[in-house]
Amino acid sequence: MSSSIERTTSGMSSTRRTFLQRMAITGVAVGPGGAFLASCATSGGGDDEDDSEPEPQGDVSDDNPLGIPEDEPLEIYIFDGGFGDEYATDVHQPIFSEKWPDVEINHNAAVDIGGELQARFVAGDPPDFVNNSGDGQMDGAQLITDGQLYDLSDLFDAPSWDDPEVPVRDTLIPGTIEMGSRDGTPYVLNYAFTVFGLWYNKTLLDENGWTVPTTWQEMMDLCAEIKSAGIAPWVYQGVTAPRYMNWPLLTMAAKLAGPEILVPVDNLEEGAWGHEAIRESAAALRSLKENDYFLPGVEGMEFRDAQGLWARGEAVFCPSGSWLENEEADAIAEDETFELAMMPEPLLSEDAVMPLETVRATAGEPYIVPADAKNPRAAMEYMRAMLSVEGARGFSETVTSLTSVAAANEEVEISAPGLASAQEALNAAGENVINWLYPTWYPTMENPGIDQATGALLRADITVDEWVQQCEAVAKEIREDDSVVKQTREA
Repeated sequence: MSSSIERTTSGMSSTRRTFLQRMAITGVAVGPGGAFLASCATSGGGDDEDDSEPEPQGDVSDDNPLGIPEDEPLEIYIFDGGFGDEYATDVHQPIFSEKWPDVEINHNAAVDIGGELQARFVAGDPPDFVNNSGDGQMDGAQLITDGQLYDLSDLFDAPSWDDPEVPVRDTLIPGTIEMGSRDGTPYVLNYAFTVFGLWYNKTLLDENGWTVPTTWQEMMDLCAEIKSAGIAPWVYQGVTAPRYMNWPLLTMAAKLAGPEILVPVDNLEEGAWGHEAIRESAAALRSLKENDYFLPGVEGMEFRDAQGLWARGEAVFCPSGSWLENEEADAIAEDETFELAMMPEPLLSEDAVMPLETVRATAGEPYIVPADAKNPRAAMEYMRAMLSVEGARGFSETVTSLTSVAAANEEVEISAPGLASAQEALNAAGENVINWLYPTWYPTMENPGIDQATGALLRADITVDEWVQQCEAVAKEIREDDSVVKQTREA
């Protein structure tokens, strides 16, 4: 054992020594929302230098813009969860291998990414490419802070797989690179693209002659009709995830007053949560409880239980992202007549600054190249293949999810009706796509922070003013915590 330790720590950077000491003292392990991993810089990774071997690199050319070595193996890890790993073995790897037949791919699939890879990161021997997802995913923000991730700038500046005249970055939906960046440097490729909105039981609306509401007043009028028919108008994700209702809340507020009101929220500015548009949106959602428009007992349900009842026809509206159709596939399959669809959140006022078609959409499903990867150039080339139209379209058709590759979303054939409606909504939104970043930058701010306040608001246990006060207190706690790395963005 002693010789193994000597081999691991010899030639180690001071940052890694500090990290291992921290591990020994605190016993911290990789886990959901709290990964702490060693730091060691390489040519594309962190800030400090060590005496590790230089990464292998081939000759840069038009055919090899990233300069990958053509005879070095590539080790990848794919999260074997909701998407499985067939998209990698059946779509992405064949595309890559057709161009680079001499690069041997060592494919691995794991349910617990952190559990599988913790020791290897600590030892400075991680794989080359990691799909860092699932309940056991490593804390991406902490990985960046600890210098564990490779700078992906060369990938995004490289010519795209399909057109050498167009750089990779210009093929992506706006905001994709920023979602995985820290201080302007990209470290994470967020590949799947999620569209958020209100999902509704189209079958019930059609059978009853109900029209999809476009304003909040129309929503309230429709809810009254739905309730009179003996059906619950709304569900939300209960005690587990009331934050799902933050999504329509902030989206409707941004439509009303403009997307710039979200910037102070992300930047932790004092008073951001008290903006009049945010208050008005919070009051609108609280009115659903005041009028008994929620499925009875939903506030105490687990999120899958609440969604399952919605999918079984016991409610009409459910806030979620475009993963909902796949997540509730079993419940949906129980009723062959059930058809779901997605609608953008209604306007709080006809004088709203942004159009009805505005949606929140964001790139997710993170893929990373460790700073200590043996073959990081090939890992980025693998990402470049993923970002081809063929690779992105194949992913969508395999796992029923859109991607961050704009052209692929326009051309992909989607048979799932729910995702097809999300695709239509994204296309209709055009440039009117919004997002906010505080849940990514400061995970505990949303859960349990804002989560708890919104849960109380939806139970009508607190007023809108009290909800604002609680949200402001959560933001203040993060703002004044010197141990939290702060980030900012511009409007």
